[in-house]
Amino acid sequence: MNEMAMAAGARTRIFSGVKPTGHLTLGNYLGAMRRWAEEDQHRAQALFCVVDLHALTVEHDPARVRRLSRQAATLLLATGLDPEVCTVFVQSQVDEHLRLSYLMECTASDGEMRRMIQYKEKAAVEQARGGSVRLSLLTYPALMAADILAYGTHEVPVGDDQVQHVELTRDLAVRFNQRYGATFVVPKATYPAVAARVMDLQEPTSKMGKSHARTAGIVYVLDEPEVVRKKVMRAVTDSGRDVTYEPERRPGVANLLEVLATCAGGDPQRLAGEYDSCGALKKDVAEAVVEMLRPVRARHAELAAEPSYVDAVLRRGAERARSLARPRVDAAFEAVGLLPAG
Repeated sequence: MNEMAMAAGARTRIFSGVKPTGHLTLGNYLGAMRRWAEEDQHRAQALFCVVDLHALTVEHDPARVRRLSRQAATLLLATGLDPEVCTVFVQSQVDEHLRLSYLMECTASDGEMRRMIQYKEKAAVEQARGGSVRLSLLTYPALMAADILAYGTHEVPVGDDQVQHVELTRDLAVRFNQRYGATFVVPKATYPAVAARVMDLQEPTSKMGKSHARTAGIVYVLDEPEVVRKKVMRAVTDSGRDVTYEPERRPGVANLLEVLATCAGGDPQRLAGEYDSCGALKKDVAEAVVEMLRPVRARHAELAAEPSYVDAVLRRGAERARSLARPRVDAAFEAVGLLPAG
């Protein structure tokens, strides 16, 4: 099937996901989830996935993965994703992801996998400890490519730390199409200009990651208001009491200004001129974050009390995702020379 024919006349298709390796953070919300709910689900045929298979690339507690997967799915709905408008599902419940992942492994090279920044960083840490990483950590970009390509995805909303993986996905799609015939749409990464990467409040040169061991600088979506206020008020703001927007020289202050700008819809540079002290800035950031997360936390509590509803949403989402992915994955199997299933 010709790629252009597959895309012709169709709405733009979006795919993105969250990994249940920790509680979702302010960075996840501002960098991705809020935009999914407010914009992406309404302007395209959108699929949003809890990518639980990716959580197995590192040491994990099975019960915790299940718990965090359900929490992540519930939070996706709590942020405003409407299952009547978009598709919300869990990756492991759609077999096409794993089927296509193997074909992507057969398309990618060992060198490409080893150049992935996240693999290099984590492998170096484990090697320094005298250990090694799981093979799945090396190959998971092939699974990520399968996640995207199975749906004929046009756009992948991501944080800037994931752009490398989307570029690899593009390369694999082009290579597969050249070798075996036009099968996949070649996707592109999209990401917001401001707060695409919210930084740790205690280590403002590091991303606010949900799986970090040190949590003092991480605001979680489900943190109580007083916890949020305490974390923001203790944020590192570099030297000096004045407020200036200088991301390179003063990353702590810049991070707070970017968070406030994203919450309030302003410009970090302009906001800097409205404050004469970091203390005043922190107070406003804390309140802006608390108020922004308040309805999400309330809706999450309602949905968490209705697990059967969430289960039904995920079941319907998986069925819809499967129906979208199967024809393209079957076509890919045929293209590489595999016999069709009876």
